[in-house]
Amino acid sequence: MKEVFAVVRMNMMNKTKQALADAGLGSVTARNALGRGKGIVDLQLLEGAEHGFEEAIAQLGQSQRLIPKRALLMIVKDDLVDKAVQTIIAANQTGKSGDGVIYVLPCHDSIRIRTGERGEDTLDDG
Repeated sequence: MKEVFAVVRMNMMNKTKQALADAGLGSVTARNALGRGKGIVDLQLLEGAEHGFEEAIAQLGQSQRLIPKRALLMIVKDDLVDKAVQTIIAANQTGKSGDGVIYVLPCHDSIRIRTGERGEDTLDDG
């Protein structure tokens, strides 16, 4: 089992949910998130601001602002990881900065509270 954690644009959420459902991956948890990627901030200015240089702080202006995003969390069987990742990419890729990011992490166990089922028995078949 793997955890697929994705951060996407807010306005892409419905399209992403539909694409995942169409792919047979309907189980997803979503949360509001705030964040920014490395492409938004000049890293030299950020470093200067961290050192307290007022010129750098002034030049950063609004670029340090965190942008509203959606964080998606899915636990999928190992053989469905690529399907989940490719589905999220297809639904969110515009080619512009801010499209999002996907992380794939190990998941050691899952337990369905209602029935006590464990492991892959708790997951979508995809």
